[in-house]
Amino acid sequence: MCGVLGLILGHVSDDPNSPCKAAIALHEALYFLQHRGQDACGIATCAAGGRIYQCKGNGMAAKVFMDGVRVQDLPGSMGIGHLRYPTAGTSSNAESQPLAHNGNLINAPDLRKYLDTVAHRHINTDSDSELMLNVFANELNETGKARVNTDDIFHALSRMYERCSGGWACTAMIAGFGVLGFRDSYGIRPLVLGEKDSETLPGAKDYMLASESIALRQLGFRNIRDILPGQAVFIQKGRAPVFHQVQERKTYSPDIFEYVYFARPDTVIDGISVHASRQRMGYKLADKIRELLGDEVIKDIDAVIPIPETSNTSAASVSERLGKKYCQGFVKNRYVFRTFIMPQQGARQKGVRRKLSAIQTEFEGRCVLLVDDSIVRGTTSKEIVAMAREAGARKVIFASCAPPITAPHIYGIDLASPTELIASGKDRFAIAKSIDAEEVIYQDLDDLKASCAELSPPNGPTEFEVGVFCGKYVTPVPEGYFEHLNELRGTKRKHASHAQVSSSGPTMVISGGQTGVNGSTPHDGASGGDRSSPERIRNGAISPLVRDDISLHNMATEPERRS
Repeated sequence: MCGVLGLILGHVSDDPNSPCKAAIALHEALYFLQHRGQDACGIATCAAGGRIYQCKGNGMAAKVFMDGVRVQDLPGSMGIGHLRYPTAGTSSNAESQPLAHNGNLINAPDLRKYLDTVAHRHINTDSDSELMLNVFANELNETGKARVNTDDIFHALSRMYERCSGGWACTAMIAGFGVLGFRDSYGIRPLVLGEKDSETLPGAKDYMLASESIALRQLGFRNIRDILPGQAVFIQKGRAPVFHQVQERKTYSPDIFEYVYFARPDTVIDGISVHASRQRMGYKLADKIRELLGDEVIKDIDAVIPIPETSNTSAASVSERLGKKYCQGFVKNRYVFRTFIMPQQGARQKGVRRKLSAIQTEFEGRCVLLVDDSIVRGTTSKEIVAMAREAGARKVIFASCAPPITAPHIYGIDLASPTELIASGKDRFAIAKSIDAEEVIYQDLDDLKASCAELSPPNGPTEFEVGVFCGKYVTPVPEGYFEHLNELRGTKRKHASHAQVSSSGPTMVISGGQTGVNGSTPHDGASGGDRSSPERIRNGAISPLVRDDISLHNMATEPERRS
């Protein structure tokens, strides 16, 4: 799960002093999608002569771009942005790609073999983004043209779709030509397009692509529309967007976890308001709570308390339907990451108390109904229940807006392996015992789907990707894929324990101003010291932490920008 952006300004200028800088808007948009990825981020822009500039690195947008200082060094009238959340591969800036990709390829091993033995293309990271970028580039190369046109791009995409399997939403640049956006044929991952009048050229239009509509709306873009399943859009310099169905649309099945947890409540995905869907989840969950616990237990509940912030909307609906007091019993520290998308389990556990603290007066002597968006591993839930008891709660009932999660997520969200999922092989009573709650209540899967489907517009989605709850996925799953997924997760944990970073390769560079292991700067290893720790072994080869970019101009490599 990542955040992607693409932008092309209506005022195209080759003047380096021109105010037409796409990076300014892209940088601002990153902050509206920061919740989608806190591991790494970057922006790449295209300026005069098709020259590409980029700045990227590990960490959140404010850190990577030095609170906006680096944006001034990214010229150009078009660009893409990416916020990375680590999936089943490694976690590093080497995988915040020039192709901004949100999703996961479930036939990655086959693609890697094809690129190696047939297309003869070198793959430098474990990233699906790099695989997809190379498959697409190879198909463009098959045209035999020095300069491709819009039809060539769409035809190359169609052939790429035939090779790739999984869920994705991507933005990309064709240097000096235009910006491209495309979405998988099931619509699993979200992507929207908006437009607004140019601020510097009367009569011209700016166009922007984003994972969520809120990023467009807050920047003044209107006429926002979803890129449909299997659809691509190309915006050439100075032209209106051109849409093309690059693969036949299959079952319109957005990932329901977007509505449960990932997306912001002020976002609309595929015509469905995330806020309204969470309201309905709360009402239906309240009915389930009453059905399971009965009126006598309901009478004993003193307060409904959300686990902030994703469940705030649903908890308010539960409170309303049950006729119980709603109160904010937990205070959220807004300067701490979302613990769910922290890349390591230890960090998630420590992060819970760093992120949340209980207001003692809201718990003392009370029976509290805690409402959360979901229960994944159970470690966070157990810590929250412990905090409620420490604050004086006499009883704790825990309710989840999502059904039990019993299977892996295979489309870009690294939930956990089946052995780590608390609901794997346990009923709600065993889970309640595991997290030390009196009761645990889960949403029914049919009710969760109905919470979204009832809000779907005409021709909108009526089915959803819900494989994590039932093990039935919308795409065919290759044989051996789950074993491959577990192997990748094991590799990631092993390397993460040493704070190692993947090599960026010849076209990926680490951004300046960051420190490596032992507090050293990325270039310290060149002058002696510990050269082994900032290196990572991949497939028997040692990859250096830093390698200068030879094809992209990255302002982050300039010494004055690292100070």
